[in-house]
Amino acid sequence: MTGRKRHSWIIFFLIVCCSGSVFAQDRTDTLYKRPKDTMDLVVKWRQIGKGVQFCETDAPVRSMIGDSKLTILKIDPKQVEFDLFTASAMDSTSKPVNVWADTMSLDIVFNAGMYDLAKPLISRGLLKNGHHHNQFAFKEGWNVMFAINPLDTLNAADAVVYDMQCIAYDSIKEKYTSFAQGIRMLDCSGNPMNWKKNQACSMLVCAHDDQDNLIVIFNRSPFSPNQMIAFMKQFPTPLHNAIYMEGGPETSLYVNVGDFCLQKVGSFVAGTYAKDTNETFWPLPNVIGIRVK
Repeated sequence: MTGRKRHSWIIFFLIVCCSGSVFAQDRTDTLYKRPKDTMDLVVKWRQIGKGVQFCETDAPVRSMIGDSKLTILKIDPKQVEFDLFTASAMDSTSKPVNVWADTMSLDIVFNAGMYDLAKPLISRGLLKNGHHHNQFAFKEGWNVMFAINPLDTLNAADAVVYDMQCIAYDSIKEKYTSFAQGIRMLDCSGNPMNWKKNQACSMLVCAHDDQDNLIVIFNRSPFSPNQMIAFMKQFPTPLHNAIYMEGGPETSLYVNVGDFCLQKVGSFVAGTYAKDTNETFWPLPNVIGIRVK
């Protein structure tokens, strides 16, 4: 088997095992109970740019591998500029997030959802940027949508995560130019979802706090989706509309704001890529980019 084919099969198993069979997760546990033997989640913000704050903290429980840190950004969508970038609308070449940042003059870059290994430039969920449809089909069971670039810029934030079980996609699809579909972790009321396929992995998720800031959470040390949901329930301000963006070695977070630089690379997926050895950004076909004003 050639290196390229072997690489493709590894990615295939990562996506199937870490995120591909989770559609049965959409059950709400309305009476949340904090797991036993967990520490408090301590969040202390550091301002790194206009509208952007940073925190790195210990997860409430220890992971099996690594430092068990959570890297968190709090972003005010009213003070930054969001955009969605797809290789399929440009040169059909996937790029690591640092290259996307350099190419498009971006300060923050992360995954715009999971992509299809059979068609590696194509998102697995609906993905639209302006008039370009990277993936036209709405993915059943993926009940959250990242909406970017409102047409009415005076009365809407530049980026909003919507719960499709609370607000129908048809009611917002003419209000924004860009959309990225994903899988729910917290619903519009902050209720936790229950993921039945619950394998530990590196992960990147987004959510809103009670002031409509966008919260971006990255973990390299592997945790399960249900553990991450529990961590979000411990957040000092209530979170809602949480979306799973990616898991495994594809997971990428790049920040270069002023004199602050951060590069976070995922690795582990239980059962299929159970190692903490990945040290490089993987090329991504679709990313969300932010410019700090």
